[in-house]
Amino acid sequence: MPELVGHFTADRVRVGIVVARWIAVITERLEAGAIDALARHGVTSDRIVIARVPGAFEIGSIARALLDHDRVDGVIGIGCVIRGETAHYDYICDAAIGSLAAIGRETGRPVTCGVLTTDNLDQAMHRAGGKVGNKGFEAAQALLECFDLTRKIAQP
Repeated sequence: MPELVGHFTADRVRVGIVVARWIAVITERLEAGAIDALARHGVTSDRIVIARVPGAFEIGSIARALLDHDRVDGVIGIGCVIRGETAHYDYICDAAIGSLAAIGRETGRPVTCGVLTTDNLDQAMHRAGGKVGNKGFEAAQALLECFDLTRKIAQP
């Protein structure tokens, strides 16, 4: 039985990173982690496009625009949403993560999620280079793996 497995390869892929400016102390660390992962696996800076958006809600529309205008081959969405006292948190999380998932399905191109959804700033810091690693780094690795796996699927 054939088994397809993607590897962290970067054969001339162009990567978009859509970064929310909201809670920049977190998103800047996630962005740095994503860039580090891409560089470690051979993606040069001239093949990375960074688009900055106000907050997590706007990540999806700009990710879609980068793909629709063929600026990139795949996208990493980076943001941070911290639970507050209202339902606003739930709506923003659903919109940010749901839009990234939908874009991947609709375009058939790799799209990964580096959007943190946490209860507090400490949890976010732990996931942006702290005790729990860097979710931006992980999202970049996942994107590279999906690029390779997509190529393998397309091969007869």
